[in-house]
Amino acid sequence: MSMARFSPFELVLLNSRSQVDTATLLLLAWVLVNRQHVSEGQRRRRLAQVTAQFRHGHELGPVMSIAHHQDLQAIQLAAEILRKECSQERSLSVLHQSITVATDDGDLSLANHYILRFLADLLNVTPTTLSTLFYELTGRPLTSPEDPSRHAYWQRHNPDYFNQKAREAAAEQQARDEAAQQADEKHQQRKQKKQRKQQEKQRQQEEAQARQAHARQERERQRQRDDQSRREQAQREQARQDRSRYERAQGERRQWQRTAPPPDRTTRALAVLGLPPGASRSDVRLAYRRMAQLHHPDRFFTESEHQVALASARFQRIKNAYDYLMQTY
Repeated sequence: MSMARFSPFELVLLNSRSQVDTATLLLLAWVLVNRQHVSEGQRRRRLAQVTAQFRHGHELGPVMSIAHHQDLQAIQLAAEILRKECSQERSLSVLHQSITVATDDGDLSLANHYILRFLADLLNVTPTTLSTLFYELTGRPLTSPEDPSRHAYWQRHNPDYFNQKAREAAAEQQARDEAAQQADEKHQQRKQKKQRKQQEKQRQQEEAQARQAHARQERERQRQRDDQSRREQAQREQARQDRSRYERAQGERRQWQRTAPPPDRTTRALAVLGLPPGASRSDVRLAYRRMAQLHHPDRFFTESEHQVALASARFQRIKNAYDYLMQTY
């Protein structure tokens, strides 16, 4: 059969070990290419982190290329695969990952506003569920996206046009003022002298304000450096405590290994979240949020690749434990 009959995404699916994972990969890549102020390298690294456990077995490059071309037929096909092959829980997991990669930097682009709603509709997730999931993951409500057809949107996002209009109006006003000033030369001279004094005073005030602003910026930068130092110290202390707890747990497990029966999967999952046996579903959810905020890989974005990899693996264990407990309870 001629390969020319297949689209690029269909060819990727034919070579995939898991079409469900490949379909999820394309939807996440589509969200990432619509992130603002993110380089291509950062997009690829973030996609590799999120899909580290996927079993697709092919390179990310072709999928990123399809996402960059905004191939809606391929995106529709990917969504149809997920809707047909995945359960409601898997669809919610895909939407969970989409919200995560769309809001890593705290901002949700206008394009991703619509993409998240589009994905929710394709995956049969209600708008109420989407809003609830968005709030749980970001701590912020999912507001309605801005309307590009409104005048206020372009006034906010393209201020150059409105500034030019303001400058033209100011120029016209200045021309009228000069025409009036020419009628009385003596009055014009006095006015110019007064204006020079005012300008000098204003310049001095602006210089003083600039010095004050610079001093505030320096204080803010110093505060940020201090905060960063404290966060890094807290992270190191947390890592040290985690290692200590792990070593103690290892020692206790070796000590009790001969007599104590091995813990079941539920007990191990609760231990990953730092919870005792018998914890409630609410306890599991609260523990997951706390652990996810503390160990999310993005907190280690400025660290070495090794540290980022360790953080990703640790976060994945936390995520797997949470998913299992949510399915079990």
